[in-house]
Amino acid sequence: MSRKSIGITAERDLVHKFNAVGWVSARIAGSGSSKYPSPDVIAGNNLKRMVIECKTTRGSAKYFTQKEVDELVLFGKTFGAEPWVAIKFKGHHWLFVGIEDLKLTEKSYMISFEDATLKGFSFEEIVK
Repeated sequence: MSRKSIGITAERDLVHKFNAVGWVSARIAGSGSSKYPSPDVIAGNNLKRMVIECKTTRGSAKYFTQKEVDELVLFGKTFGAEPWVAIKFKGHHWLFVGIEDLKLTEKSYMISFEDATLKGFSFEEIVK
């Protein structure tokens, strides 16, 4: 399975999870390849709106480009929604991390599995 297919499958999994608990959500096809900022997934209920950049990794850390983070924040601010990063480390459940918890490196942002576990939220915690 290609990286792109893995990412699409992960995004769809997250959309199904949100819809299964009574939230509305949608995957934005082509996110990241448009000239306009767009998250991978939008989700919300009558109390909360989220724009989400979704990633999967086999590694112990995940990196995000400055552009990905900046566009997610811009879209969230303009749309009136909270920007989040959802990461699925291989063999683990989804973890949701706020932008403020990403570490800025020389060229990008990153979050380790350890930090995501300590600072992040599970899917069940996010939808409460």
